[in-house]
Amino acid sequence: MILRLAMGSLTARALTVGMTILAIAVSVALFLGVEKVRTGAKASFANTISGTDLIVGARSGSVQLLLYSIFRIGNATNNLTWESYQNIAAHKDVDWIVPISLGDSHRQFRVMGTTPNFFDRYKYRSGQSLVIQDGELLDDLFDTVIGADVAATLGYEIGDPIVVAHGIASFMEHQDQPFSVSGILMKTGTPVDRTVVVSLEAIEAIHVDWQSGAQIPGQVTPADSLRQMELKPKAITAALLGTKSRLKVFALQRSINEYPEEPLIAILPGVALQELWQIVGIAEKSLIGVSIMVVVTAFIGMVATILSSLSERRREMAIFRAMGARPRTIVTLLLLEAILMAGIGACLGMVLLYLGLFAGQPLIDRSFGLWLPIEPPTIREVKLLLSIVITGALVSIFPAIRAYRMSLADGMIARI
Repeated sequence: MILRLAMGSLTARALTVGMTILAIAVSVALFLGVEKVRTGAKASFANTISGTDLIVGARSGSVQLLLYSIFRIGNATNNLTWESYQNIAAHKDVDWIVPISLGDSHRQFRVMGTTPNFFDRYKYRSGQSLVIQDGELLDDLFDTVIGADVAATLGYEIGDPIVVAHGIASFMEHQDQPFSVSGILMKTGTPVDRTVVVSLEAIEAIHVDWQSGAQIPGQVTPADSLRQMELKPKAITAALLGTKSRLKVFALQRSINEYPEEPLIAILPGVALQELWQIVGIAEKSLIGVSIMVVVTAFIGMVATILSSLSERRREMAIFRAMGARPRTIVTLLLLEAILMAGIGACLGMVLLYLGLFAGQPLIDRSFGLWLPIEPPTIREVKLLLSIVITGALVSIFPAIRAYRMSLADGMIARI
């Protein structure tokens, strides 16, 4: 009976109630959306690299090394010499090692020099391997394999030429040694999608005629001559490393950190990721705080709507009292109305969230490399929705008490 009365009352005030429900729905969608982005960002970062025990580079901060070697954010303060790389590769506990050379770019995308082992050893999302979507891996000195985002953004196809720029956001290009797209990688949702991959030898080849960051005037070495050269790198940016036994990871890390020939650092990717999240924790909490305030604002609006309607509904309450309704029935009616508005708003907010995910998932993935999985609501999200409904009931207590007092007064007047 009371439920039917509550539904009828809400229907009679469809416009104001509908706007209140919409405000709650939008705030709930924003709140849960922030939670999805937060957890999705953590999962995307954690899934960016898998199966790598250590990342080795010149001594700096562990987060800095992780950012520039894996996420292509920032630059290395120094390089790792090739001799040191070979010494580490020869260590008895090292199972495999893959060098990485960064520093050049192509139309705002990072160019990475490496060896063919990179395509076998780099893993993401719990052990998934890189897959060639079209073409083949590096065969010629001036072949390049590009990520899915590079191909989609620049419209490249197999065989298209690529001219690499010297440095990041530089106007100086290696026009004399253009590359050719030999392969396009399948979408991974990692920074590899935004990377132009070439061989280590190719990085050395395009810099043969360069000195101190500029091309030597009048000196151009033909491509055929470059193919005949022994193009051994002098230094690299970093290296990905796997050990023969996980039990040897910490011993090997300590050995590299104490390397006597030059200052080096070896980091565990998972530990560095935790440090990164501690750094961005303040921003993360601020974002959650803003979304909570949006929900609070929506509930304040709901209370204001209920309070403003009490005077208009005083005649309605008096009729209920005249028909024998007790004051607690009036209180129950208002509480039930608030619960219905909060519940409908929460459910509608969930619908808006999933519509937003379906529409925005490809754009977010393409623009930010952030993969937001579309999955059923988690236990945590269900609890959040229940807490929103409970909060809706709690904030309606004050208007309900006010209606209770008004119904008592109206009942006394009616008896007089």
